[in-house]
Amino acid sequence: MTDVWSRRAFLSAAGGGALLLGAAPARAGAAPTDGVHDAMRAVWRGLLLGGDVPAAAEPFRSRLADLGALAGGWRSAMAPAAGSLWPDLGYGGDPEMMMQSYYRLRTMAEAYVRPGTGVTGDAGLRTALLTGLDHLHADVYHAGQVRYGNWYCWQIGAPQALLDLCVLLHAELPAARSAAFCAAVDHFVPDSVVGSYTGTSTGANRVDLCRVLALRGVVGGDSAKIALARDALAPVFPYVSAGDGLYRDGSFVQHTWVPYTGTYGAVLLGGLGMLFALLKGTAWEVTDPGAQIVFDAVERAWAPFLFNGLIMDSVSGRAVSRGLMVADPRQVQQDDHARGHAVLASILLLAEGASPAERARWRGLVKGWMARDYYSRPLADTTLALSSLARLAEVDADASVAALPEPVGHRLFASMDRATHRRPGWAASLSMASKRIAHYETGNGENLRGWHTGSGMLSWCGASYGNGQYSDAFWPTVDPYRLPGTTVSRKVLADGAGGDWGASRPDAAWAGGTTDGEFASLGQQLRGLGSTLTARKSWFFLADTIVCMGSGIRCSDGATVETVVDNRNLGATGTHALTVGGTVQPAALGWSAAFPSPGWAHLAGFGGYVMSGAGSFKALREARAGRWSEINRGGSTTALTRRYLTLWYDHGVDPAGAGYVHQVLPGATAARTAARAATAGWLVVLANSETAQGVSVPSLGFTGVNFWQPGSAGPLEAGAPCSVTVREGPDGTASVCVADPSRALTSLTLVWHRPVAAVLSRPPSLVSEATGGQLRLGFGDLTAAAGAGQRVVVRLR
Repeated sequence: MTDVWSRRAFLSAAGGGALLLGAAPARAGAAPTDGVHDAMRAVWRGLLLGGDVPAAAEPFRSRLADLGALAGGWRSAMAPAAGSLWPDLGYGGDPEMMMQSYYRLRTMAEAYVRPGTGVTGDAGLRTALLTGLDHLHADVYHAGQVRYGNWYCWQIGAPQALLDLCVLLHAELPAARSAAFCAAVDHFVPDSVVGSYTGTSTGANRVDLCRVLALRGVVGGDSAKIALARDALAPVFPYVSAGDGLYRDGSFVQHTWVPYTGTYGAVLLGGLGMLFALLKGTAWEVTDPGAQIVFDAVERAWAPFLFNGLIMDSVSGRAVSRGLMVADPRQVQQDDHARGHAVLASILLLAEGASPAERARWRGLVKGWMARDYYSRPLADTTLALSSLARLAEVDADASVAALPEPVGHRLFASMDRATHRRPGWAASLSMASKRIAHYETGNGENLRGWHTGSGMLSWCGASYGNGQYSDAFWPTVDPYRLPGTTVSRKVLADGAGGDWGASRPDAAWAGGTTDGEFASLGQQLRGLGSTLTARKSWFFLADTIVCMGSGIRCSDGATVETVVDNRNLGATGTHALTVGGTVQPAALGWSAAFPSPGWAHLAGFGGYVMSGAGSFKALREARAGRWSEINRGGSTTALTRRYLTLWYDHGVDPAGAGYVHQVLPGATAARTAARAATAGWLVVLANSETAQGVSVPSLGFTGVNFWQPGSAGPLEAGAPCSVTVREGPDGTASVCVADPSRALTSLTLVWHRPVAAVLSRPPSLVSEATGGQLRLGFGDLTAAAGAGQRVVVRLR
């Protein structure tokens, strides 16, 4: 990119220092300000606009022209009437439309104040803006109005947009108007909304409410409001052990039961970055030492889910159904890349309040994620706000920043039943459910068919392949009963089955496992959503493969039960070759076949699969049609078609103890897949029953077992249900990781039938040990560990 603005100018805005974007001189009668609040208002203006962007340079020139055209179109379409400001946004019974009306005005105001839009300073646009603000205030958003419908619209969405408008149009607003708008905000967002850390005032919602209070204080010159907002952030910082917020293991939960790092978590990240910047250098600067938890979370909570610029759908909740919304005039699709790009921009904003070392590292990580996003270039992302685009463009152009590689390793987020496995060249994520975490979230008519997301959905893509797998109209076109990795009853479910806002929690405690930071043994006690299905599922995440196991698959729904090995989105025209056992299969749509197991399959452009269990597996190549409106009531009604290649096990109707064993090898060639299938002894299945599931891979020194009941598997013996991962190293030591995913054990005895000379390191939970011809470990109460692994390091004999 050429003609990039100075880094110093950008940092002035992001850091909350200088007055970056000067406003026009105040007109007579404009709202009065004092020096401090005036400076803070200018800082917020800079944060909203993202710096003095080079209007003549791409991609800004085109984006600014589009912004001006959009604003002009909305100005022409405005028709104030009782219950609406625009004919298509009637808010008489729906505050969502009122909120959207404020959003339109905010966009129009941005076009009015930004150079290069073609309507900068346009008198007609200014008149329309003031008319619109006055109409909404008189008709619906004013002190005395009784709230109806969704609380969010009244307390977060509308007031945030209104206060942003007050900042952008400060020079145009007479004091009386500004005071009336502040009074409306006070009515709907009283100080009491942050009086207790409960209900809708937690996590990301609390940050949003604090943003409203802080900006209300800035706009109205009320220092007490700003102090209240600063102080009300304090409960957001500490780690939580239940409900909404950040957990010690990096989990982020919102709505009590839903993993939400990618959306609500992103709101929290960006909102805190904005508030930290607004308050920096003032009497209300955030000095709470707990804020460091948020900085730590960038690499503990967010980075593990970012890959090549996208953020994994497993932590985006119902937002995965918002691909193309009717209310979006730009008609641009939101997807995992768009959500990821917004997170990258938020990380850069938060970096300005972090330590120099953190700031430098995060900028390098962001630059690397941007450079590797070949599927959806961040600087071409038209879903990004111009301020976010400006932040990404600045770091992209900064030659002093070296792009850092993708982090490698395994991360288990036991507190939200999620895991990520990252290897050189590929990454995977796993979604589970338990009595702590919902199968999926639906609400407000969104994500109506995400029923089986938590039934073991296994998502993966590579450094140079598959990055559009879940971006390219996957959610509206995929068979919702065949999400990859899941075991599911095909009993027909109604849209939104299980209930809104995370109500679809199974009566199962065992979900989680153990990891040594590189490899892992994970398991799930599966209870089907809206069905009688029960099963034991395990995954062993290794160097180049994921070993998948199922046992005790039982159901009495009178419906077929299936386990989906994979379901790959081939795009609108994909003809990727499927090879099974060395024979290339037909490429015609509608083709299907069954194949005996053991065997192997390879899908060109993606990877390989080795089936080593009993029974047979099936394959299907099909085109599937769908609409975003079918999974999200606000979605586009345009019909979409995508091609899929599905591999699955058909367990039949009402199975009574079915199982499976297979490997998924991301990025493998057909030759490597065939070689793995032909290598006897590479993988040893130690158990696959309702007592235990376990494997060993001698070449990796790996042994992993999930004990569903007390018992033994290979060299391991457990006195209670638990997960165990053992890694023997080339230096004569080994690590033994043990966890209680059910969070119920007050004692546990584990025996490893392997000669051990000494215990080198031990966790506090280890209360007894014995070495010699075998290793015997006695653990005390594990309930407080919240499913986290207990690691013991030993010297082998």
